[in-house]
Amino acid sequence: MATVLICRRFPRLSRVTTFSTTAKCKAESGSNKSKQKKEENPETANTRTESAATIQLLNPLDYRVSYNPSAYAKSRADSQQHTARNSGQALGDTFTSPGTAQVQHTFGTASSQALPPVRDALPKPKSKPVLEQTVSALLSVAQTKEEAEKGKTEMHNSKEDPRVFQKGRPEYRSLSYDKFEPIETLPLEESESILHSVAVCKGSQSPGTITDYFCRLSHLPVEQHAVLVSELRFNTLCHCAVKNIRLFSTSDLIDILKACVRLVVPPTHPLLNACENEFCRRVWDMNLDQLLLVADCWRCLERSVPSYLSILFSYANMHWKDLTLPQFVQLVYIIGEGRRSPVDLKLKMESMILKYLDSFTLEEVGAVCLGLFKSLSGISDHIMRKIADRVSLQMEDMSTYALVNVLKMLRYTRMDHLPVMKKLGKVIPARIPTVNIQGIMHITLTCSSLHYFDEGIMAAVAMSLPSKVTYCRSKDAAKFLWSFGCLDYEPPNEEEFYSSLIEQMHRKLHEFRKFPEHLLTGLLGLAFVKRFPEELIDYALRDEFVQKTRSSKYELKKDLFTLSKSVEIECPNYQGNRLPPQLYEEVTEMVLNFAEQEIYVRPEIVEAASLLQSMLGGPEYVKNHMILPHTRSSDLEVHLAMDGHPIPFNLKDPIPDRKLKDIGVSLTDDLMTQLIKGRSNNQSPVEVENADRTPGQERGEEARTPRTGNRAAFSGAPLIADARLQLEPKLGRCLEALPSLTLNRQPQGVKLAIQVSNRNHYCYCSKRLLGLHCLKRRQLRQLGYVVVELPFWEWFPLLKRTRLEKLSYLHYKVFDPALLSRAG
Repeated sequence: MATVLICRRFPRLSRVTTFSTTAKCKAESGSNKSKQKKEENPETANTRTESAATIQLLNPLDYRVSYNPSAYAKSRADSQQHTARNSGQALGDTFTSPGTAQVQHTFGTASSQALPPVRDALPKPKSKPVLEQTVSALLSVAQTKEEAEKGKTEMHNSKEDPRVFQKGRPEYRSLSYDKFEPIETLPLEESESILHSVAVCKGSQSPGTITDYFCRLSHLPVEQHAVLVSELRFNTLCHCAVKNIRLFSTSDLIDILKACVRLVVPPTHPLLNACENEFCRRVWDMNLDQLLLVADCWRCLERSVPSYLSILFSYANMHWKDLTLPQFVQLVYIIGEGRRSPVDLKLKMESMILKYLDSFTLEEVGAVCLGLFKSLSGISDHIMRKIADRVSLQMEDMSTYALVNVLKMLRYTRMDHLPVMKKLGKVIPARIPTVNIQGIMHITLTCSSLHYFDEGIMAAVAMSLPSKVTYCRSKDAAKFLWSFGCLDYEPPNEEEFYSSLIEQMHRKLHEFRKFPEHLLTGLLGLAFVKRFPEELIDYALRDEFVQKTRSSKYELKKDLFTLSKSVEIECPNYQGNRLPPQLYEEVTEMVLNFAEQEIYVRPEIVEAASLLQSMLGGPEYVKNHMILPHTRSSDLEVHLAMDGHPIPFNLKDPIPDRKLKDIGVSLTDDLMTQLIKGRSNNQSPVEVENADRTPGQERGEEARTPRTGNRAAFSGAPLIADARLQLEPKLGRCLEALPSLTLNRQPQGVKLAIQVSNRNHYCYCSKRLLGLHCLKRRQLRQLGYVVVELPFWEWFPLLKRTRLEKLSYLHYKVFDPALLSRAG
């Protein structure tokens, strides 16, 4: 039984969210009650021990209260039925995944008076935390648990759903294996007669007879297949086939392979070894239909056949112009399932997509996108836009499964296709309740990867997720947390939403040992929205886990750095594990070196730094650096006295104090209106290119940013290319300075952290700040800084204006009287 206690939100109260999960399982074999418990908490299945995990969220200072994938939708036939309906009901609205169980959570509201103070909410972890004990107990049954989950979670056959497109045309019958082809069941008496004949003849049967035996035996009832495959006389028949393998005609050999698919012969069976070798030898004597059918059978048998596929792709490359539409789609499907992209076929594939795009069914469009995505076959922007154009016009008639496959390619190619995303916001929310957990994850991840915020989509996901959360893999839970944090969205049911995902992260903790990147992805997403689950953080920062991150195929040091420094700033009472100082130094140097080469030299930053130096009196009044290296973006730091005069602080050697230069600019409302709104209206904010990256963005396609146009050209006053300032001391000293920054602003003045923002700090086509930059500004304020922004929609157009106009704008921003009043 799973019980979750949550302190709900009360006005003007800082939140201390604590929930405990107690998992119990009693040995009551055959009891429905016991089965229900196992479904609700799979981790306790088949164990008599009582285990408990207490999860406590760290309490940041000044907190402001305010399925294994199942079919995403029905087949193409359902799509046609949907088109015929006049009700406008979204495809799959009435579809329920087999085996889907609703997991019930009981929530209790704690009294507001019971909220403990912050210092009491952070007990020092013991030598062996409760969480670690729980994980250790679970690891021994993890494998059994995962297998049990597969049986009762959303029933989705990952080999069948990608094949829905094959039902749309009769031509696919000769290109693919049809598992649902009706066959006449073989009586058990006849199977016994066949096996007796095999035993008597001992291999003297002709190839035709052997083929006939295989075909007839494969028509046995499904429940008899495993018994047959383990039968000694069946193995004798297989041995006869291997001995005569070269005597079979190609069609007979294909029939034997199809019989093996029906019987679910193990992929490593000696007969399949012989068949693969023989098909590789015969490739050039077979036609393309036969080659594709054999490749499809290998896929159904879950047998890896790289040599055969390599020869198949060479054959297809030579006969490219002869490919029919079904042959091409089936080939792309095979390429995707083989997880490899033939380089010499890329341009030819693009030409075939253009040739057949208007003739594809919508399921075939989805199949092509999935094949390209799985094989990591990049395609040109032109082709991807053509596909997206068609999808945006017919999305209502498209199955959700096919639509998700298109979204995967949009994400992979970083394609910012606004019509598709707008139509998605109209079509997909109503379908979300019937979509399986992995489909929902891909929809959500597409939105966050493209930085596209649609509250309708995100709210629908949040409302649907808690009842399906136990179907989440570690990857799914992490991506949900990352996506919501990246878009800085806390849904109406935020407490239920986040507590259910954090609880699932605890259940899947054993998976993070193999996939450490998922734990860091989820924890960073939580940090963006100011949520810090203590025991998960303590686990992620322990030496053992840090060592595991080194063996990951992803670069995770920077993510560990961002997480650890965020906890240090926002949760000063945290007493758990921390990163070793040498790792801090290593990552800080890495980040600062990158910034020196790629960030500090950006024209918009160089220009702002140079003009501020001119306006304030010299380089000692401005520092272009990273105040918080773990947030991976730069700041222009300026200090002002209480009377508004700048204070020199960026000093190499003591120099006389300088007075503010009189730049002779009279600020008027008309001038500021003209500067900010006047001639810049003809430029869209999204025309400006940016290369900023968020944590986890180096992890491949799932965090790529959308591609748009080239960087806007800058004109007007010449940019000062050598205006880079002295970097803040690297390594230890920079890090050691962070704790000394007080949360109370210094009485002698105010420290400004000027943000030269750009398009990729915000959601697409909006002024909604992304989660990483919300985190950065929040932490700057906690460290005593006043954040001043030069928003890209104001500053970038000004780069084309006169020096005087830019100086006037900066003067207005820096000497805003409201800044000093905040420091008072």
